[in-house]
Amino acid sequence: MTEKISDAEHAVMEALWESAPLTAAEVAERVQASRGWSIQTVKTLLSRLMAKRVIGAEQDGRRFLYRPLVDRDAYVTGESRRLVDRLFGGRAAPLVAHLAQQDQLSDQDIAEIEALLKALKQ
Repeated sequence: MTEKISDAEHAVMEALWESAPLTAAEVAERVQASRGWSIQTVKTLLSRLMAKRVIGAEQDGRRFLYRPLVDRDAYVTGESRRLVDRLFGGRAAPLVAHLAQQDQLSDQDIAEIEALLKALKQ
């Protein structure tokens, strides 16, 4: 993906990744509780995502059904890589060190990281 997805657009993408295809009204229902957006706001975001070619739509009678064209895992991989490249010189260790220094890692996070590292060493 070449264009960045904004935080607002990401909320719409999460709804579509969770359950697609969806109408604009269905997307609005899913983001209403956390965002409080009107249907028009959701339609604007859907239009932006269409222009970025990260979602597609097919007409179903008088409505459109929207679906993601970008896999969530691929998106997360790309965003993670950009974050690590931009802020930590392409290295993951400084990211983990930063999170640890800021007390951002729970005991469960640490246990999971330890298990991942152990699995990688084998």
